[in-house]
Amino acid sequence: MIEVIVFLLSFILSLLIVPVVIRIYQRHNWIDDPKSERHIKKTHRKPVPRGGGIPIFISFLVCAFLFLTIDKYLLAITIAALILTIVGVLDDIYDLHPYWRLIAGVIAGLIVVGSGIGIAYVSHPFQEGVIHLDTIKLNLELLGRTRELWIIADLFALVFILWNMNIVNWSKGLDGQLPAFVVVAFVFLGLLSDSFSSDPTQFNNALLSFILAGSFAGLLIYNWYPQKIMPGYGAGSLAGFFLSILAVLSGAKVATTLMVLAIPTADAIFTIIRRLTTGKSPIWGDRGHLHHLLLDKLGWGRRRVAIFYATTSLIMGVLSLYLNTFGKIVALMLSFLLVFFLQVWTRIYTTKTI
Repeated sequence: MIEVIVFLLSFILSLLIVPVVIRIYQRHNWIDDPKSERHIKKTHRKPVPRGGGIPIFISFLVCAFLFLTIDKYLLAITIAALILTIVGVLDDIYDLHPYWRLIAGVIAGLIVVGSGIGIAYVSHPFQEGVIHLDTIKLNLELLGRTRELWIIADLFALVFILWNMNIVNWSKGLDGQLPAFVVVAFVFLGLLSDSFSSDPTQFNNALLSFILAGSFAGLLIYNWYPQKIMPGYGAGSLAGFFLSILAVLSGAKVATTLMVLAIPTADAIFTIIRRLTTGKSPIWGDRGHLHHLLLDKLGWGRRRVAIFYATTSLIMGVLSLYLNTFGKIVALMLSFLLVFFLQVWTRIYTTKTI
């Protein structure tokens, strides 16, 4: 089975590259030391290199060009992923301002949307059929050719990509947390992908999903507690980026992607609301994420939190195989209620036990 082969090859490549990255980062002292670089959001106690984006990108690059059809869409995805990887490495070394990372995300999103990868429609939640997003179009003369811009569809795709890049990146605070639920998400997107997408590419989305699942599984081995490497911005942004791209290429499976990312999505929404209501910037990190509360307030271990994130993604992924769009929306609402309950209960629980 070709999916198993690409998964294993990507997994082995990632597994072999990670130790090399660790040695290079240690040799150059590109280490995240919580004692010298203090920040309230940090949970690790010993110096650990970041750099998780490098093995992800290299294993993706090798397997993609070995097994997938090379066309303008794959090239656009690769260039965008390379930009995110480079910015990730620079962030590992220089700890870039969040706005620079945001700009890099916008550029990466514009590259893939500009290549023609967009969300032309989404499933109607309350009846049969779809909601078309490509009805408003604008023709532009560019480089001697007339190009068609889908205003709503392309804008929605760009926002969808940027949103997932950031909310997935926020859910990497503990050992094994991010790669654990990301592997599950990629596997389910692979299972739901058709052999070939009808919009707009011709390469096998299932193979791309399993390539990325293998890449993050290799990182998971070294990121599991006690972690020897952290995902960093590189792996975090690449995870959200690729999940968004696969959702688009697999027939606009927006609801399915939101389901497997239900807990990170809900946590991000509550985090933004909490920061805004307290007069803080929504992009600056703090120690109020769900994984922080589970660790600090309820005393959960790091492995337990990682397993919780992966298990909830697994449950939501299984449900996505059987639920229609309306059912997925209901499941998402229940997930949001779960996160809200945990956010409130952990604070009440802590207050009562002080």
